[in-house]
Amino acid sequence: MFGGKRYVNSVTGLQAINILRFVTFLIISVVFTKIGLSKEQIGLFEVSIFIASASSFFWVNGLIQAFLPLFKSSNTFGDKEQLAGTKSPEVFNIYVILVFFSVIVFLFGLAIKGNFSIFGYSGNVPLLNITLLYLLLSSPANLVEYIYMVQDKNGNTISYGYITSILQLCAAIIPVSLGYDVIWSLRGLVVVSIIKNIWLITLLYNYSEVKFSFPFIKEVMFFAAPITFSILVSGSAQYIDGLVVTINYAADGFAIFRYGAKELPFVVMMAAGLSSALLTQFSKKENIRETLGVLRKKSLRIMHSMYPLSIVLLLFAKPLYRWMFSPEFTRSADVFVIYLLAIVSRILFPHTILIGLKKTRTLFRISVIEVILNITLSLWLVNGYGVVGVALATVITYVISKIILILYNYINLGFKPNEYIPLKWYVFYSTILITIFVLLDRGIIIIG
Repeated sequence: MFGGKRYVNSVTGLQAINILRFVTFLIISVVFTKIGLSKEQIGLFEVSIFIASASSFFWVNGLIQAFLPLFKSSNTFGDKEQLAGTKSPEVFNIYVILVFFSVIVFLFGLAIKGNFSIFGYSGNVPLLNITLLYLLLSSPANLVEYIYMVQDKNGNTISYGYITSILQLCAAIIPVSLGYDVIWSLRGLVVVSIIKNIWLITLLYNYSEVKFSFPFIKEVMFFAAPITFSILVSGSAQYIDGLVVTINYAADGFAIFRYGAKELPFVVMMAAGLSSALLTQFSKKENIRETLGVLRKKSLRIMHSMYPLSIVLLLFAKPLYRWMFSPEFTRSADVFVIYLLAIVSRILFPHTILIGLKKTRTLFRISVIEVILNITLSLWLVNGYGVVGVALATVITYVISKIILILYNYINLGFKPNEYIPLKWYVFYSTILITIFVLLDRGIIIIG
């Protein structure tokens, strides 16, 4: 699927494992509808995954993105060229931080679960205990693929992705296929998370130096704080939307929303993989222009593959949803086609430059502007377009936020947009995508 280990680099390795992760949960979603699992049961499973993700996405990503530039260049351990196979104290200390935050969030969840309310349940929310356990175990396990990346073991990332994806599929699908309650699917995912942590411990044994360093932890935390807040603010839109749905709808309504409120996942996964993989390259100031060229080249590859796919999905979203899931989930397609437009912002990477150059405070300030703009647009567009308007507001906000970042990089840092953005191809593909969307919305093109 991804061409063999010898062709895998740090970018494709992370992109591949992110895609595998999405495909795994997509297959789980499809199977749940095909075997006749009720929308209520699907909704409970989806909200459990949603809670675990909403409670961890910002600090897990923030800490790891802070760790990557510091792996080769930190005030604590100095600038150095880490050789593959070298045991690193940086790896051990980021693991300590991730475990610490996982335990804190887990204990906080236990403390407030008696006051937790969702889907009309209050104080006795179904699956909450198993959700917290899944959160506790799955969060540190995210470090595995990044250890492989910094150790230049990218081929192993693919093997890890395939094995764990197969395990997750079996763990989630087999119990409900045998007639058991959906809680057994979550218990299966917890077991897989335990296996992932065992895998992680073996990597720590091989590649980390057990050397606790409070100065390095302090450095990571200082660097990670604005990144974490930036991710929390910029990524909060979809989670706020989800929380609103859980308050106003039952579990079956949440299932309909979740199946539609998805960007084209391959874009998100490939963009995130590219951004994370290039962060370590900004540690060498003399090679920044070269790194920008790599960013431009690799983002163009994403455009050539993902824009055509987005256009095809835009055209056939409704019949595709009916075929993949069931007629009950056709309504989800209306939300999905809006989120497909998010590719216009996702394949732009001005934020990668700011994180790589450790200008995270600027990123945080712009993220605050982004969330204020998103709330304002959502309140305005929801009156005329309902939930679809909220989705449209989010997409518009993403684009405006990237424009602000691009202008900052040009005005304050001197990086021209065409140094890291293939502008001609970007305008060409975006124009086609938006034109087709408008024609579909006006009913000039009708498919399905």
